[in-house]
Amino acid sequence: MKFLLTTLLVAWSFGGAIAQNSPPPAWSPAKSIGMFAYPKNNQTADQQLRDESDCYGSARQNTGIDPQAPPPKEPSAQQQAAAQQEAAQQAGNSVPKGGAVRGAAGGAAGGAVIGAIAGDAGKGAAIGATVGAVAGRRRQRMKEQAVKQQAAEQTAQGQQQAQGEAQAQYQAGIDTFKRAFSACMDARNYSVK
Repeated sequence: MKFLLTTLLVAWSFGGAIAQNSPPPAWSPAKSIGMFAYPKNNQTADQQLRDESDCYGSARQNTGIDPQAPPPKEPSAQQQAAAQQEAAQQAGNSVPKGGAVRGAAGGAAGGAVIGAIAGDAGKGAAIGATVGAVAGRRRQRMKEQAVKQQAAEQTAQGQQQAQGEAQAQYQAGIDTFKRAFSACMDARNYSVK
């Protein structure tokens, strides 16, 4: 106990210089972030590792960035497909209904005119209504399909853009961390690239 108190007292009186006598880390912080550090003043390898470790900790504290954190994960193909399907479904529901009714009305009117010329306006209207209803429903399905396809494509583009922005933000954080690390190492007389 007396030894521990003496050690703490000595460390306090020398402003924490005891940390300089701690063993160097077993890994190179500079290499872990893809950088290379070269001593300018013939610092020892142990001193360089201690300086790298100190600067790594300082950069992490000052930037709030953990370079060891994994990059943002891209949503799985299943998640992307589900989001696109949901967008398509919602877009399909927004297409006005009644294409068959509108087509039947237009077809009946046209059929009645043709039927009147042929001598039976009622029969012509019935045939025209049937043809018009089929054509109106087909146009509505095509419009729904086009709207769904457009919504799915827009969702896919939005997903890609969001993922790209997340990756860019992550890379910007790593770059900021590297600048902070380099500045610290430069202040300790190392060339860092």
